[in-house]
Amino acid sequence: MSTLTTDTPTAAQLDPRILRERRERRLQYILPIAAITFALGMWEFLVWYNEVPHYLIPAPSLIAKTLVTDWSSLMQSAMFTVKLTLMALALAIVGGVALGMLFALSRPIEMSLFPFAVILQVTPVVAIAPLILIYVSNTFVALLICAWIVAFFPILSNTAIGLRSADHNLRDMFRLYQATPWQRLRYLLIPSALPYFMAALKIAGGLALIGAVVAEFVAGTAGQNTGLASRILESSFRNEIPRMFAALFLVSVLGVGIFLITAWLSRAVLGHWHESEIKREK
Repeated sequence: MSTLTTDTPTAAQLDPRILRERRERRLQYILPIAAITFALGMWEFLVWYNEVPHYLIPAPSLIAKTLVTDWSSLMQSAMFTVKLTLMALALAIVGGVALGMLFALSRPIEMSLFPFAVILQVTPVVAIAPLILIYVSNTFVALLICAWIVAFFPILSNTAIGLRSADHNLRDMFRLYQATPWQRLRYLLIPSALPYFMAALKIAGGLALIGAVVAEFVAGTAGQNTGLASRILESSFRNEIPRMFAALFLVSVLGVGIFLITAWLSRAVLGHWHESEIKREK
């Protein structure tokens, strides 16, 4: 006995909500790519039409050619910048979370130490970097300290605020049932602080990259084992503008990559339970 097969679409395929979600998911990738492609095309056309010299504004095609030609040295510098940025971000997370928990548990400690954190935040890293480079003999450690200073404060402040934002009624209930400090931390304080921490992580990731690049600009380091900022400075001194734009392009790619990774982490951690990441039916 043969079975009849039909090509009629299923109910899921005809569901307007599912079709709308698929369309929005496609547009999420198509629209940015189309906008960037259009902008690059206009850039290429205007440079060609106005015959702009490459030492003023290079065309995207020349930047891409330079990126391929100098791929080895640029990627080596990019790896240095990535290493510096990730280490600074990791130290900012460890220090910011630890000190934020200490601030949340002890008001006197917060009132004593918080002004120092504010001073580090409001003082430009460009002003602090020369002093750090004088007092710290190791250049990499000095650059790491500069990048850490920039990324540290958002983690600290958001963690402290998140730990204190737990519902007071829930605090009273945990106290009523005589919950241990570990139980209060695990089931009450950490869940309330996670949204604040993930928001700070998105900001601190980009700030760590900015701090690493700015610190290297101030240090003026040169040589093979240096970051993208050194390649930018070196190219500007030698009037190699396409190479400078290629290094700038890699810095932008790193920044976008860091943001996308932290945004994905935020969705993975908060997507199943927090209002900020839950997808609502339209």
